[in-house]
Amino acid sequence: MSGSSIEALDLAALLCSRVCHDLISPVGAIVNGLEVLEEGKDEETKKFALDLIKKSANTASAKLQFCRIAFGAAGSAGAQIDTGDAEKISRGFLEDDKTKLAWNLPRALLAKNRVKLLLNLLLIAGQTIPRGGQLTIDPIGAGDTMGFKISAAGTNAKIPPNVPPLLAAEAGAEALDAHRIQPFYAGLLAKACGVKTTMAMDGETVVVSAQ
Repeated sequence: MSGSSIEALDLAALLCSRVCHDLISPVGAIVNGLEVLEEGKDEETKKFALDLIKKSANTASAKLQFCRIAFGAAGSAGAQIDTGDAEKISRGFLEDDKTKLAWNLPRALLAKNRVKLLLNLLLIAGQTIPRGGQLTIDPIGAGDTMGFKISAAGTNAKIPPNVPPLLAAEAGAEALDAHRIQPFYAGLLAKACGVKTTMAMDGETVVVSAQ
């Protein structure tokens, strides 16, 4: 099996595995926090447990909100998504002490697959700066066919060698797993939107674009 050919059931299963992988860590931390809270005999331990539970619950919620749009149906066929909502969930999911977002897109209603593509490209760009840095999102064009340019700047920013062929949906289905399915899915979204995606180094910055 080659090209972008993959059985629908396999695609669904791999995407579900990816979502579960993202949620296992914060949900597991909530369980651990509850166990500590039950066993805690002093106020300091109980405070630590409550802080862990609160932080992990917020992380799980942010990931769920992001995955709901990035991977989910996000409304009926032909639905549109507000880029302002996309910005909000992207900040909740990707921004932390190490990584910041500079969101320069105008607020607009865009076709859901185009916004889903944007979120998936943000995920890919974020993975190119594992030590953190800044993700800058700029528009390419305007209106319903607006494209995106995402610049990822950070220490040792680099393009993972396996991602470009996956993003181009060129990898065979036999090469896909829960870790590789996300960039492959982004490539499928790009084809559905009729746009071309590229990844390239611009000096020490990784640039991911769709237009």
